[in-house]
Amino acid sequence: MRLVVDLNRCQGYAQCAFLAPDVFAMHGDESLLYNPQAAQEQRDEVARAVAACPVQAILLEADPADVAPGPDREATGDR
Repeated sequence: MRLVVDLNRCQGYAQCAFLAPDVFAMHGDESLLYNPQAAQEQRDEVARAVAACPVQAILLEADPADVAPGPDREATGDR
């Protein structure tokens, strides 16, 4: 899982730091510090932080290894 925060968009509401304090932290009133390689175990907290950001400054990218394969599907050509 990889995090990117658009620091030009971030307005320092600190919702992310409240919801995922092990990943995001405020430094002063407006500076955000974060771990761009958050642990997989923190995924739920990070997802809540992403959803709560009022200016949608946080982008969460899943690593290909993090994506669970879907159920096997047989290609039949039927629609």
